Amino acid sequence: MLKREFKVNLKAFIIWTGIMIGILIMIYAVYPSIISGENGNKVDEMVKMFPPEVLKAFNMDIAGLDSAFGWLKSEGFVFIYLIIGIYASILGSTLILKEESERTVEYLVSLPVTRLKWAGDKIKAGVFYIVSMILALGIFNLAALNISENPDNKQLLLLSITPVFPSLVLFSVGLFLSGFMHKTKNMLGLSIGIVFAAYMLNVISEMGDSVRFLRYFSVFTLADARNVINDSRINPWCIIISLMLFTALTVISVLRYDKKELV
Repeated sequence: MLKREFKVNLKAFIIWTGIMIGILIMIYAVYPSIISGENGNKVDEMVKMFPPEVLKAFNMDIAGLDSAFGWLKSEGFVFIYLIIGIYASILGSTLILKEESERTVEYLVSLPVTRLKWAGDKIKAGVFYIVSMILALGIFNLAALNISENPDNKQLLLLSITPVFPSLVLFSVGLFLSGFMHKTKNMLGLSIGIVFAAYMLNVISEMGDSVRFLRYFSVFTLADARNVINDSRINPWCIIISLMLFTALTVISVLRYDKKELV
């Protein structure tokens, strides 16, 4: 079963990862011309026009746009968090549900394996591909930036790890919600909506002290990129909370699915 799940989800993994790396290649290729000479001055002037709250939301108050690494620490990782988050959320919400939606569940339940076993194999494959995507992007960014400039490699490595935390939680949230559905088409829009809602809550929480509490309702707070940029360290509580949420939601999802009436 595990081998089957790796094979079934391989194509989507290659497409998502390939598109992201392709976009990053294009950005790294044109970025030197964007920040050189007069263009660089225009970028600086544009950034100065943004309100402090907007700069903080994109980490542009602590990371300049005068280098590709500076872009990656600000807008770049926002892009990475969102895309990996969407991939993880869709994967979690459809990984098990698609068997029911496509009627292949009838074949699976006829096999001499329990629901817990094949659901567990699906989850293992999903986690593997999420971590593999993050690892592939991390290796690519490390190689590309070291070729073009001289980044802080410790900071870059730590930043490359941070997408794991919100992505695993989004994966488990999708997995949990799929237990209440019977069709994948009902989950796709919801999965993407959850990611963008979580990101908007994180952005709004940076707009002032009165809305700071909203950050506790966003999984993207668990990435804690600002702490990595400022202190080159990952907050251990982000790791602990991420693992607790992921474990709790995954266990509940699997136990619920074991008792779910399939249609």
